[in-house]
Amino acid sequence: MFLNLKSLNPIARIKELLRQLRQTEEQLDQSQREKQRLEDENARLREENTRLRKDLEAAQRAAKRQAAPFSRGKRKNPPKSPGRKSGKQYGKHRRRPIPDRVDEQIAVPAPDKCPECSGTLTVERIEPQYQEEIVRSTWIRRFDIPICRCAQCGKRVQGRHPLQTSDAIGAAAVQVGPEALTLGVLMNKSQGLPHADVAAILKQGFHLQMSRSGICRAIQRVARKAEATWHALREAARRSQLAHMDETGWKVDAQLRWLWAVVTEQITYCQILPGRGFHEAATILGAEYAGWLIHDGLQIYYKFLKAAHQSCVAHLIRRCRDMAEVATPTAARFPLAVKQVLEQGLGLRDRYLEGKITLHGLWTATGRLEAKLDRLLASNYQDPANRRLAKHLRHERPYLFTFLYCPGLVDATNNLAERVMRILVMIRKNWGGNRTENAARTQAILTSVLCTARQQDKDAFQLLVDLLRSPQPKLLDILPREIRDANDIGGGEPNTTNARGPKTQRRSTGHDEPIRFPPSMEVLLPLMQQSPTPPILSSG
Repeated sequence: MFLNLKSLNPIARIKELLRQLRQTEEQLDQSQREKQRLEDENARLREENTRLRKDLEAAQRAAKRQAAPFSRGKRKNPPKSPGRKSGKQYGKHRRRPIPDRVDEQIAVPAPDKCPECSGTLTVERIEPQYQEEIVRSTWIRRFDIPICRCAQCGKRVQGRHPLQTSDAIGAAAVQVGPEALTLGVLMNKSQGLPHADVAAILKQGFHLQMSRSGICRAIQRVARKAEATWHALREAARRSQLAHMDETGWKVDAQLRWLWAVVTEQITYCQILPGRGFHEAATILGAEYAGWLIHDGLQIYYKFLKAAHQSCVAHLIRRCRDMAEVATPTAARFPLAVKQVLEQGLGLRDRYLEGKITLHGLWTATGRLEAKLDRLLASNYQDPANRRLAKHLRHERPYLFTFLYCPGLVDATNNLAERVMRILVMIRKNWGGNRTENAARTQAILTSVLCTARQQDKDAFQLLVDLLRSPQPKLLDILPREIRDANDIGGGEPNTTNARGPKTQRRSTGHDEPIRFPPSMEVLLPLMQQSPTPPILSSG
């Protein structure tokens, strides 16, 4: 035992204990730092969780179609001052043009004396001032109709004036004129005003008394007059070489229905149907439709087996952009890469239409884009959203670049049909839909006629007035000539006169802008004959 105590080194033991103490203190400091880091990370995650919850709530509120769907969020600090800027930033000065006619001329008397010194005034010159006003009045016509009897067969015959819209007399002798009815149709079906608002405007603006039910029945009478044109518009859509197609939800008697729209180079056709399947689409275009069909990528459209398809590129670009905004930096690489490929395709189209590359060069570059997209789709992605996007793109792959193989003929987007849908969505937000199946049919007929007239830049007001004054059923002058000749049902010569005179360029805003189409097939065929047919168009 004496030897063990002698061999013990107190100094070494103290050093060992000090070393262990330092290690323990370092571990404690490291633990405290790790604890502080975790607390900071926890606080950051809590803040991010709170922010994401607010964003989710805002997105959910936005999806419920609230009264102000176009809010831009927080204002800039400080915001720009409203109104025109002074000086050079004001922009181009504009004023109302001088009217080409004067219906009433009023001579303004000169003041008796000077308001400052009561001196005598001398007239130096006369300056004109114009006032464009609305005459708030109801114009009442009385038709004295001769009632005749044939001396030979005894048949009763009565006269008819070109301004009349009906032969009814007796209890139905007091009628509303065609221009008032047409104004009601435009306010309800084009501007989306409910029947009560239409009646209020007619009463307050023109002293014309009409009830809501009277407006509703009058609009239905106009639709019955235009029904023959509506059926002919569907026939024109089936014969078209190119069609844009889209659909949106619609309520009929508080039940979900679907409003379908087909937009071709010349016409727009709408129909409200109970479903959203291929059967409904084939009811409109026909199951054997063999033209170019542009749509948003809904699966049922690909059941048109004889049609050539173009899936809307704008839908995919918007989907990729939205995915990249909420994804992690790693997961966002795939949608951003797809978005870049699609935008490069749009850039190639623009370069060709500007004459910067040849048709052969366009098809060569398109092949490179397709190979690039195929490499992106060949990978396996861990993110669920990326997997869904890749699965969708693999199905859409043969239909993404049809517009590059047929430049100038096939559009890259389905914007034309969606612009028609915007009008209908605005109407749906105002009064929700239709209460009866008859009202839904009226909605489809008049929407088709009004949209087609606007598409062709024709005066829809005068078209409907002439239709109401026609004693016999007639087709409106908004149909392709071959359809009008094949379906002519009488009623005199078609109205080919635009009430506004010769067609002129006009500025339009919103949904009033005429729909423009790409060049027709005759422009493309000579170009395609200069180069071999691309693989996507060859039969296999």
